[in-house]
Parts: sequence; C-alpha cells; structure tokens
Amino acid sequence: MKGPVTDSFPLVEIRNLFKSYYRGSQQIPVLEDITLSIPEGEFIALMGPSGSGKTTLLNLIAGIDQADKGTIRIADTDITILSEMELAHWRSRHIGFIFQFYNLLPVLTAYENIELPLLLTSLSRQERRRHVETALRVVGLMDRMEHYPKELSGGQQQRVAIARAVITDPTIIVADEPTGDLDKNSAKEILSLMEGLNHEFGKTIIMVTHDPRAAQTAHKLIFLDKGILSHNHSG
Repeated sequence: MKGPVTDSFPLVEIRNLFKSYYRGSQQIPVLEDITLSIPEGEFIALMGPSGSGKTTLLNLIAGIDQADKGTIRIADTDITILSEMELAHWRSRHIGFIFQFYNLLPVLTAYENIELPLLLTSLSRQERRRHVETALRVVGLMDRMEHYPKELSGGQQQRVAIARAVITDPTIIVADEPTGDLDKNSAKEILSLMEGLNHEFGKTIIMVTHDPRAAQTAHKLIFLDKGILSHNHSG
C-alpha cells in the first residue's frame, strides 16, 4: 500500500447532486443539490439524523447507486456517465467497502475472505498469498487466518473485513457504520486501525456514523439534514 499523502488535492468532486426514490408514484427527495470536495488523504465522517441521506451519498460516491442529476468526479473520472459494466470494473479497482455487519462469507476462512477481491485480478496464487499476508499483518490477525467467521469475535471479523477492503489498494475506503455492531473496546480498536490506515498509508476514508466518538477520529465532520449539506468543520 502507498504511504501517507503529503500534498492533498481534490480527489472527490461532487457538483449539484440530486437523488430521489419513489414510493409508488410519490417522489421522495433524498439528496438535494449537494456540492462537496474531498481532498486525497482525508478522513471524513458523515453524520446526521436517520433518513438524512448519509448512506445514499456514500453509495453514490462508491458507485453502487446512481444519481438523478449532477456529477461525481473521482480521480479525474466522472462516474455518473459510466455504464453498469464500466462502473463495476471501476469499483473493483478504486473502492474498498467496510460494512456494519462485516459481510463475510461464513463458509470461507479469514484468509479466503480477504483473498476474494484478488481472485478477479491476474495475480498468481503466490502473489495473492503475499498480499493477503501483508493485509493480515496490518490488521493484526496473522494468527487467525485459518479461522472461520463464527470462530472470531465481532472486532476480529471487522478487522478481516478491513483487510479485505484494503487488499486491492483502493483509492477510497467507504465505511457504513463500521463500529455500529461492536462493543466499546472493539470499536476503539477498529477506529484506531482506520486512523492508522489514514495516517500511515494515506488512505482516503469516508465514514457514515451515528457515534460522536467515532466521528472524533475523522479530520472533518460533514452534516446532512433532510438531504441538504448543512455545515462541516474540522474534527
């Protein structure tokens, strides 16, 4: 993985973004005219009440949902004009996902779960093993590589999920409530690990959270209220 970023530039440029969903024939606005820049190497916390559009904005940045109007430019690529196939290929190279409930496959070991994204690459088995072992060392789970998810604690499962998220050296890590299912101590360990990925490896992280303690780990807090960017400030 890359080292820390010294000269930051706008990695994510969002301009005049709108997103609505439909309930029957009723249009439900979720995001309204969002304009936002995120520098490379930033650690952002997205906060706001339930239904404010936080996860929707995260999913749009990650390319797993599509906007009604507006542009999202990430590292000089406008992802709003990509086809579904182009978007899937772009995601596999640029986005690492961390979810609240880990999303690990129960029939695979920790090693195999982490290796999954690499199976889509041209890396040899030996190269894949080197990458997986590096990721396991980063998250401190070399001694758990042959364990299945059910044999791991919640904090350990989330560390496996983080290793899987960084295994392809993604441009951006997106995290949706990464500490939401963890006890206080495990949450603290996960936040410390994410902080290390940001500081030591220069990873750009965008995290949705309800937890003020988790948000304090970020450099900047961005608040959404009823789909509108209300304000942001450094944490």
